[in-house]
Amino acid sequence: MLAGEHWRGSALAKYAGQRFPGYGWRPSPMHWQFIEDRIAGARPNEEKSVGAETAMIQSPIGVLLALVTVAAFFFYLEKSTGWKVFNLFPPLLFIYATPVLLNNLGVMPADSVVYTGMRDFGLPVFITLMLLSVDIGAAVRVMGKGVLVMLLGSVGVVVGGVVSFMVVHGWLAEDAWKGWGALAGSWIGGTGNMAAVAGALDTSPEQLGLAVLADNLVYVVWLPILLGSKAFAERFNRWTKVSVNRVADMEKAAMKLHRDDTPPEMRDYLFLAFIAFGVTWLAAWIAPLLPEFPPVLSTSTWNLLLVTTFALALSFTGARKIAGSHNIAMAIIYIFVASMGARASMEGLGQAPAFVLGAFIWISIHGAFCLAGAWLFRVDVHSAAIASAANIGGAASAPVVAAYHKQSLVPVAILMALIGYAIGNYLALLTARLAFWVSS
Repeated sequence: MLAGEHWRGSALAKYAGQRFPGYGWRPSPMHWQFIEDRIAGARPNEEKSVGAETAMIQSPIGVLLALVTVAAFFFYLEKSTGWKVFNLFPPLLFIYATPVLLNNLGVMPADSVVYTGMRDFGLPVFITLMLLSVDIGAAVRVMGKGVLVMLLGSVGVVVGGVVSFMVVHGWLAEDAWKGWGALAGSWIGGTGNMAAVAGALDTSPEQLGLAVLADNLVYVVWLPILLGSKAFAERFNRWTKVSVNRVADMEKAAMKLHRDDTPPEMRDYLFLAFIAFGVTWLAAWIAPLLPEFPPVLSTSTWNLLLVTTFALALSFTGARKIAGSHNIAMAIIYIFVASMGARASMEGLGQAPAFVLGAFIWISIHGAFCLAGAWLFRVDVHSAAIASAANIGGAASAPVVAAYHKQSLVPVAILMALIGYAIGNYLALLTARLAFWVSS
């Protein structure tokens, strides 16, 4: 007896009468199975997700709780224990890897409405909130030509991404260009850009996992180089022929920055919700009307570009002064990353050596562009190191490098990282497009 036999006198019979009208016709067992699959929401001959049916946690609220718990747990460990492992491998790596393990152990499902909701709604909301606090003018006023070094470093990420992909793409999967685009988002902006570009390109969880792995392994090597560059300040500044007064002038300008630490009030959260949902709705309404050029420029890609553009436009208005946007955005980002991990399998780990090798070639090219920018624009070693950190490490690493070089430059390091957020989505999608051309 086929599953669901007892329904045939009612729902199935009614459905069959609508879909297969005819006199004297009786569905065969194969037809009954087809009808059952349609009512269940499955396609004929399509395997159902074993993970979704057998996972210990199946309800949407349970899945969401698990994702939030994983993200909160590792930040709690980082703050409460002071373990040095988090200096080398930030919580992001564990927040992604833990759901991967839970999924493959059958604790969490590989498919859930929560994951779809995070992609369709969480993604545009956190992009809007993340970019709302960008202050490009303030960064330019303080860092001056240092911003140009950062922009040239961003170009180095694009060029380095294409060159390194040409070297290693033969050992990677066909869709590896999507993972490359996600990593470019991280290295031009930050974690938020990585997540945003991964969502826009419909990057597989396996490719995102490789991007997260490469990002963290390169970070372990690159951060000490940026910190250690302080020891070569005098020789570096002589090589770039930097003005004697440049560093002093930067510090004076940084001291004049007004930093508003006013805690957010209830109405601020309402204003932010209105802006975030409004931008999300507007972009979702316009994106389907625009032409698609698959596989890179799809409706989801247009949606990302529209959300980014609208949010940046709002950052030039009074909306930038609404408190609390950045912290909310970062919290959503980490839950989104956890949701990507929960969908991943461990099948893509065989590509890890080639992917990581390409990433180290890539970062070397970025470094060469930063050095060229420092020499071309006559910039000191402190500005060059902060510029690279703002690219590669984002808002989490730029202040660390700034504090080690010049404590007074910490606020402006954050501003430079926010510029990376602003341009990261655009340039990362360009990198992905160029990598796709290379692979095809």
